[in-house]
Amino acid sequence: MSFKTISAFVLLVAMIVPARADQVLVEAESFDTHGGWKLDTQFIDTMGSPYLLAHGLGKPVRDASTTVTFPSTGEYRVYVRTKDWVARWNAPGQPGRFQLIVDGKPLDETFGTKGAEWFWHDGGTVNIKDVQTTVSLKDLTGFDGRCDAILFTQGDEAPPNTSAILPGWRREMLGLKETPTEEDGYHLVVIGGGYSGLGAAISAARMGCKVALVQNRPVLGGNGSSEIRVWAMGNIRRGKYPRIGEIIEEISDHATKSPGTYEEFEDAKKEAIVRAEENIDLFLNHHAFKVEMNQSSIQAVHAFDTRTSEVKRFTGRFFVDCTGHGTIGHLAGADLEMTPKGRMGMSNMWAWNEADVPVTFPETPWALDLNMADFPYPREHHGQWFWEGGFDKDPIDGAEAIRDWNLRAVYGAFNAMKNGDGADEHPSAFLTWIAYIGGPRESRRLMGDVVLTKEDVISKRDFKDGCVPTTWSIDLHYPKEQYAEKFPENPFISKAVHDRRIDRNYGYPVPYRCFYSRNIDNLFMAGRNVSVTHEALGTTRVMKTCGMMGEVVGRATSLCILHDCLPRSIYERYWDEMHELLLLPGKARRQTVDAEIEIPEDAMTKATDQGLAMGIDPASLPGIVIDDSQAKKSPKWRPSISLEGFVGTNYLFSHGYDDATIEFKADTPSQGRFEIRIAYRPHANCGDQVPVTIGIGDKVSTVRVNMQEPPSDGIFHSIGRFDLAEGVPVTVTLATEGAGRDVHADAVQILPIGE
Repeated sequence: MSFKTISAFVLLVAMIVPARADQVLVEAESFDTHGGWKLDTQFIDTMGSPYLLAHGLGKPVRDASTTVTFPSTGEYRVYVRTKDWVARWNAPGQPGRFQLIVDGKPLDETFGTKGAEWFWHDGGTVNIKDVQTTVSLKDLTGFDGRCDAILFTQGDEAPPNTSAILPGWRREMLGLKETPTEEDGYHLVVIGGGYSGLGAAISAARMGCKVALVQNRPVLGGNGSSEIRVWAMGNIRRGKYPRIGEIIEEISDHATKSPGTYEEFEDAKKEAIVRAEENIDLFLNHHAFKVEMNQSSIQAVHAFDTRTSEVKRFTGRFFVDCTGHGTIGHLAGADLEMTPKGRMGMSNMWAWNEADVPVTFPETPWALDLNMADFPYPREHHGQWFWEGGFDKDPIDGAEAIRDWNLRAVYGAFNAMKNGDGADEHPSAFLTWIAYIGGPRESRRLMGDVVLTKEDVISKRDFKDGCVPTTWSIDLHYPKEQYAEKFPENPFISKAVHDRRIDRNYGYPVPYRCFYSRNIDNLFMAGRNVSVTHEALGTTRVMKTCGMMGEVVGRATSLCILHDCLPRSIYERYWDEMHELLLLPGKARRQTVDAEIEIPEDAMTKATDQGLAMGIDPASLPGIVIDDSQAKKSPKWRPSISLEGFVGTNYLFSHGYDDATIEFKADTPSQGRFEIRIAYRPHANCGDQVPVTIGIGDKVSTVRVNMQEPPSDGIFHSIGRFDLAEGVPVTVTLATEGAGRDVHADAVQILPIGE
């Protein structure tokens, strides 16, 4: 896409448009090439615009450049909208420095050196000798310099410094038409392309609805994309409606850790699945910023293309807020809540590696002043989920400051590793990735006809419309005390406090009435902005659970269209029909909402109500099989389904430092020779010296198992062959002590063998 500017003599599709003869506005996001600069759209609602970010991990990024058409040659004053991003903390140094290169020559002024807030930095004057002139942004540091826009003017006044989205003067300068482009005829307009938005869009489309999916990033997946890299958690395909979750199974990543690699999050797969649906129109890089209302109903949502600023008006019968922040509900005047204190924060995970030779890293005096004792050592070469900041800070208006503080924490930690008291241990360490797109956990929640509480979940309160199984523990995050001492006003390391009174196998069915607004007639919601309390959010907020909410909303929309009714009526009048839809496979489809439903041959096998189809049914295996659900466990074992091929509904894992044990018991069914085998899911994070103790009667022996290597048959690993008498008690115990790393525990098999 070409740049945005003005010209007195040309009007092209590339947006060279006439405006004032003495001014040229160039939006940074629409440069011809971004080079190594990143397009950052996450703070548009507070600072008014997308911008380019020089996120180079301490190495200057490649230039962004474009060709600008000037109305005439001559002298122009230059203004650049930017900021010194650490100035709000009076931090020493100016990490975001960059130059503006005009016709191959840098301006004398260096940008990113002034202003704690966004403002128009006066860059002096430049003599334009050619009406077609190349303009470039040259990063000087690699430490997150930022540029919103550039104004060349022959006038005397600086441009207005408003943070409104597309104010009138910008629209005039860019030559944008007065009326937005109409995008109409939709049954459902989905705002937000994370797991909940994907679930809603695909589900509705397959049930015959015409869908617009509007996402303000270039990729889909939200927190579960390559930009943020939170692995998808929450058990699916279980409970009252074991088909719910099949769509999420199609699009879900299979990352083996968080943060994982770029490839593991499969952005392209998600987009391909969406584009394969004929009923979905996908609008990537479109930011929704305005809502039109007709009394208590949404008439339209306006969104602008974050690369060109073209505004589009999306009209539809129903809308679903999958923004995570409840943005559409907020703009529409929906009833909402945001917990004033004790909110969870924003994550910015990071990763590093080691080279074959020593690698230097610039000093970072502007970052947080950290020693190695000020943060948890980033084992396995990555900073995990607990790099989280912004507790009780404003998650909307303060989002950029939260992200930037998190960046200061990460850079300060790596500076300690490279230039501080950890330098001797890390001469070859280098950064490979830092999330510049924050992973928020909690902000606005939109209120529905039911506001789910922690007590509802724990007591298993039975709602008629319970439909989305939540299986994550009630997992709330707080600053971790030992690391909060140095920065009590804004800690950056969190701890998770779990209430594990959740049925992880069946799941607690979250009611449908949490998924539509109680006062905006045609507004659904799915994701972490649904109608729950702060405590209940601790279990419902994980991505696969959010995605299943979207699946339910999509099917409800098709019934709303079919019966010409509002979301509330699905519960009050049409729940029997909704019940039948929720029992259908994820790949069930129909061309229109009143057409016959077809089940394709590649539909998934139905899961049982306990979700056993997700793993291997223990009853299908020979010999005696003791699943982890039947074992005696110490604390600190955690269930997981991240690695495929497990036995039963999940496998368990415990960290090497957890001092945990798990004991499997059975009696020998008959006299003979038996092989005793253990099931585990191999992974690089597992220990290679896991102690496994075998007790046969009063005889005890211990073997060591390398759980980084796969079991010999892909499921079970033999720990020995034994001659056993009938009825002899057999005990197999796995422990973390001495394992070195994590331990996985899935099942034990006692298998009779021939002579």
